Amino acid sequence: MQPKKQLSLFDLSMIVVSLVIGMGIFRTPVNVANKAQIPELFFGAWAVGGFVALCGALTYAEIGSRYPVTGGYYKIFSVCYHPSIAFAINCIIVVSNAASVAGVSLIGAEYISKVILSTEMQTQEYRILIAAISIIIFYAINLLGLKTSSKTQNILTMIKIVMVLTLIAAVFFGNHGASVPSVFKTATGATAGWADYGKALGLCLIAVSFSFGGYQQTINFGGEAKEAKTVIPRSIIVGLGIIITLYLAINYAYVKVIGFEQLKSAESIAAILAGQIFGPAGFVLLSVLIYFSVLGYVNVNLLSNPRAMYAMGEERALPSMFAKKTKKHDVMIVSLTVFTIISIFTIFYAKTFDKILNYTIFLDSIGMAFSAATIFYLRKTTAHLDKSTIYTMKLYPVLPIIFIAAYLFVAVSIYSDDPNAALNGLYIFSGFVLIYFINRYLNRKKTIA
Repeated sequence: MQPKKQLSLFDLSMIVVSLVIGMGIFRTPVNVANKAQIPELFFGAWAVGGFVALCGALTYAEIGSRYPVTGGYYKIFSVCYHPSIAFAINCIIVVSNAASVAGVSLIGAEYISKVILSTEMQTQEYRILIAAISIIIFYAINLLGLKTSSKTQNILTMIKIVMVLTLIAAVFFGNHGASVPSVFKTATGATAGWADYGKALGLCLIAVSFSFGGYQQTINFGGEAKEAKTVIPRSIIVGLGIIITLYLAINYAYVKVIGFEQLKSAESIAAILAGQIFGPAGFVLLSVLIYFSVLGYVNVNLLSNPRAMYAMGEERALPSMFAKKTKKHDVMIVSLTVFTIISIFTIFYAKTFDKILNYTIFLDSIGMAFSAATIFYLRKTTAHLDKSTIYTMKLYPVLPIIFIAAYLFVAVSIYSDDPNAALNGLYIFSGFVLIYFINRYLNRKKTIA
């Protein structure tokens, strides 16, 4: 059954913004400042990250334009490499995203519980309950169909953008952090050289890349976008343009208001900005807005991840029931339900997923590099397409090569900083590849029988 074309340019642009802006930008600047040590490298890392993301956006825009299908992030691996690679990488992404949904939901519940619950009721049990209910509510909304859930997403994303813009406005209020000279220090105490700055930049880019990641999942909606071959690339470019502007502006606000040295060890940096504008009432307002920001992250993951599972079901990498849809609202009912169950289940075990998430950061970098590399294959296999009907990036192949090289650099930086995380990530990847072949073998035996 062909999916309905329901998503407009605005819908997809808002999905891009919500896929990228989760809770990261309210936390990772502390990590980046700590690794950068000096403001110049701090802002340089965010600028480099934005440029790399733009290269990636243009690359994925062309991939989505040349191959507009539902569950595209799975299928490009399947078509250009091998279904086992597609299965392994997407399983890791789905599991880590479910864990991220669980963890982010708990963060949102922690904020909102301080507003709606009495001091005696602010326990971990109640926060878990609020987080689980939040996911269930958006599961129900997604059961009403893509049109309803995407409109809900538009509203939540606009709230998120307003929140970030409000926090940026803190630069115009109150007292600012003290300006203390920052010095770049090496481990040995020797004068820093280019190699030291390069290593520091690589460590900064781990957190920066995490903050910019997510927009590539937009190609999962290729089969459901109106005029996909033009809407997908435009939505990625528009969405990422908004994100880069907001990120650079809010990081400037963090440094200006908090002070760079204080930023290295600050906690609740978003709350500091809110307090600068609204005083003590700022925390309450920020708590509500962050909760809505969390809801946007939950909803967009319930939108995106089931589509990758649906694609795996279509190709029998997962059981065919994952490709089942409801007749009335065209909802991927099994994939959506399973992803929701995984997310709720991990709420109760979120801490045990921390190490798995660390391992998958390394694989995410490899996955991004290899998924972007499919542009070289697609250029050849879709050379017959009418150029007026698809998006074709300029400066090819320079931009894809820059993007791929940058993510391989991040992967090497992770391995250099934490080799165990990288190696264990490869073990997890190998395990999923093995599961794929076992599943194929069992399906073949059933077919013969």
